Amino acid sequence: MTRVLDYFSTLVAEDESLPLTEAALSLAQDAYPDLDLQATLAEIDELVLRLQRRMPEDVDPRQKVGILNRFFFRELGFASNLNDYYDPDNSHLNVVLKRRRGIPISLAVLYLEMAEQIGIPARGVSFPGHFLLRVTTPDGDLMLDPTSGHSLTESEMVDMLEPYVASAGESVSRALRMLLQPATSREILARMLGNLKAVYRQTERWQRLLAVQQRLVILLPGNIEEVRDRGFAYARLDYLRPALEDLENYLGDRPDAEDAMVVESQLHELRQRTQQDDHG
Repeated sequence: MTRVLDYFSTLVAEDESLPLTEAALSLAQDAYPDLDLQATLAEIDELVLRLQRRMPEDVDPRQKVGILNRFFFRELGFASNLNDYYDPDNSHLNVVLKRRRGIPISLAVLYLEMAEQIGIPARGVSFPGHFLLRVTTPDGDLMLDPTSGHSLTESEMVDMLEPYVASAGESVSRALRMLLQPATSREILARMLGNLKAVYRQTERWQRLLAVQQRLVILLPGNIEEVRDRGFAYARLDYLRPALEDLENYLGDRPDAEDAMVVESQLHELRQRTQQDDHG
């Protein structure tokens, strides 16, 4: 486990050189410890070679996007896993690659890798509820749904956004412009881990949740809330001393936090149990 986390730490150390596909694929090592990352990355490269053979010499950027979309969505058949949307494997790129099924963000990471390798300027967009792709062409930017390749109109995106914005009308349009900014690689990884965190918490898979929290603490070193959540995961697994340390660090940093009483209560219980263990 330590070796896997050290590898992840190295991958995400610098924003400028963060290899998104490799780092996203490495998340699957918690569920698949024997995963051969380099072999899986080579599989993606093989698909790109197949795609490049379909590219005419003098293809213009918009045609290039069309060829990529046909290859990715029609020929390879990548799509949303509607039958089991909350399966953690939808976030594991090795399985998404095999099944050709995933969720918007995992499909987007694979699409972005292929786009980059064939020279299409594309970025991910951390849209609420549904991750999007932003593809730049000489005629302007296209907003694509990474589950289908459908090019979204502004009104479609406004409709998608309305459940997440309190009041409708002009404020939705204004919010839309803000939300269409490209996401950084670190933000994409944080959202992928956030999806896994929600699934594991919901299904009470505490050991897996702890593995996700370890990565979030590494990925977002300034985010003390992730340290708190790791402390709660430790507590669920009866790792008393690491739980105490994380929760004490959180309260030390956020003494006036809204959840200070909840954390204090958990700390009180952990201290009592630690004393019992020491005297047991």
